[in-house]
Amino acid sequence: MTIKERGHYRRLAAAWTNSQFLHGEQGALVCTAKIVQAVPDVDCKFYAATQVMDEARHMETYSRYLREKIEMAFPINDYLKTLLADVVADDRWDMTCLGMQIMIEGLALAAFAMIRDFSDEPLAKAINTYVMQDEARHVAFGRLSLRDFYPQLTQAERDEREEFVVYASYLMRDRFMGREIYELAGLPVDECMKWVQESDMLGEFRKMLFSRIVPTVKDLGLFGAKVRSAFEDMGVISFAQLSPEDLANADEQIAEDLDRRRALRSDESDTLADVDPARAADVARTIHAGTE
Repeated sequence: MTIKERGHYRRLAAAWTNSQFLHGEQGALVCTAKIVQAVPDVDCKFYAATQVMDEARHMETYSRYLREKIEMAFPINDYLKTLLADVVADDRWDMTCLGMQIMIEGLALAAFAMIRDFSDEPLAKAINTYVMQDEARHVAFGRLSLRDFYPQLTQAERDEREEFVVYASYLMRDRFMGREIYELAGLPVDECMKWVQESDMLGEFRKMLFSRIVPTVKDLGLFGAKVRSAFEDMGVISFAQLSPEDLANADEQIAEDLDRRRALRSDESDTLADVDPARAADVARTIHAGTE
């Protein structure tokens, strides 16, 4: 590929990834509004109501990023669309919570972390760092509310939840194959999909997406033979050793550290004109370039 073609592909990939984040946040908004109505505990209703506001803010953020920075967007991926439809259609509050708070948002957390930790684009890093700070609380809310509820279920009811976890896990794994990108880029789709399936690097990426889901599902007690077998098949069973609390605390700490760094830079920029006019002009040019 030429440099121009690579640039075009990277833009498509960024548009596709952030579009799926946007669609996921929209689904989370709908599901959380449903949880407010359906969850029996009033404290859970109060928390879910605050999450509705969070999800609306996330939707606006990703929408603006797509419109103003990338300047293109993709429709919802078929795998995500299928899972969201199933989650929204189920009238049991715990299934909505399991599907959205644990499965969809748990996988999204890991995807956000990839951008936060490895992207060279400052705005993308900041957006995903702050979104993760909220989403880590959302997953924790789902985990705590379900952890108290699931011991009350019969074994048959828990088996049904475990079957859903397996079904959702395979849908979420295949969600990040990226067929739509190759189609729009004019690349040989079948060859690209074969490469994606066989690539060791992308295989590890897909495994890492389950780093938040596996320990949380285990913590909920939904870790029967079918679930363990599915996670072993996907090569992600080792994540069961991670602590959901430690992961959430780390996300919170990283966001707080970013706040402190931004505050220091803000204080520094207030005095730059007095100390170093050339440096102040350079900062102003950089800020202008980032807002174009």
